[in-house]
Amino acid sequence: MNNLIRKHTHRFSIYVVICLLLLFVVAFISVNTGYMNISILSFLQTLLGNGSSDNALTIFSFRLPRICMAILAGFGIAVSGAILQSISKNPLADPGILGINAGAGFAIVLYAFFIQGLIFANAWISVFFMPIIALIGALVAASIIYLLAYKRGQVSPSRLLLVGVGINAAFSAGITIFQLRMEPIDFTRTLVWLSGSIWGSTWTFVLALLPWIVMLIPFVYYKARVLDILALNEMTAIGVGIDVTKERKRLLVLAVVLAGACVAVGGGLTFLGLIAPHIAKKLVGSLHYRVIPFSALIGALLLLMSDTISRIIIAPAELPVGIVLAILGAPYFIYLLLKTRS
Repeated sequence: MNNLIRKHTHRFSIYVVICLLLLFVVAFISVNTGYMNISILSFLQTLLGNGSSDNALTIFSFRLPRICMAILAGFGIAVSGAILQSISKNPLADPGILGINAGAGFAIVLYAFFIQGLIFANAWISVFFMPIIALIGALVAASIIYLLAYKRGQVSPSRLLLVGVGINAAFSAGITIFQLRMEPIDFTRTLVWLSGSIWGSTWTFVLALLPWIVMLIPFVYYKARVLDILALNEMTAIGVGIDVTKERKRLLVLAVVLAGACVAVGGGLTFLGLIAPHIAKKLVGSLHYRVIPFSALIGALLLLMSDTISRIIIAPAELPVGIVLAILGAPYFIYLLLKTRS
């Protein structure tokens, strides 16, 4: 038994190291990708303080903040998806599919509409206020979904998915209504943002998202044992002294807060919270003390890769990163849906 545990721990450590190395490589490629090409030598000289002022401005003021933002948003969305899949016992659960992202997006669009556009993005107070606005929208969406999916003392996975899809459509319709009443430039900006875009590529946005990630993910990791037990049947959870309803609500709030904060700066990043936990579980098993950190790494890697691809594929123009994620995630979602039905 001890040998088996050591074997799994060793394998987990190897996968983490590989994932960190890949993340470093993709980050390095991302720094050197864009309208202004920077050679490896120039990049290294800039890091050492010997590069040109143009290179320093491009790297430190634009590309590094964007990389950090993609990593942080990848952490948050992936862990949110892992929580939702566990507490709902639904392998198709994802903040985007269930309508949580749409609720957060609706709140942001509503806020932008009533203050006449996205000019608030330039004010640092509003930047820190945006995750709170998104959180309110996400909590409203999650509450409606939970209430409508709750029946006879439990939440059915299939009912949760169907209600989530319906709520997603309702909030998306609301977003469209307000978008059509915006000025053309603001309509275009919100359209790109809602498609998924790491648009807040400044250190202010990084600092706005960082506290949410740093505070909440360690707490989710602390709840790893509870998530393991909730993945079993409810009688087992009750038998070991866990208040299933209270813990499920608490974890749902954590998932919603993480998703809402990430949507505020990354837009609609659908399917990321679906793919990352599945990859993690296939590689490191179903125990959440491994799944949570590895899902976070996989999420960061996938989002950073997608963001890099989105800047290359139609250069010098830029494709919304959410479209790249949808191309990757939609086939996998269909595969899981067919597998779940069978």
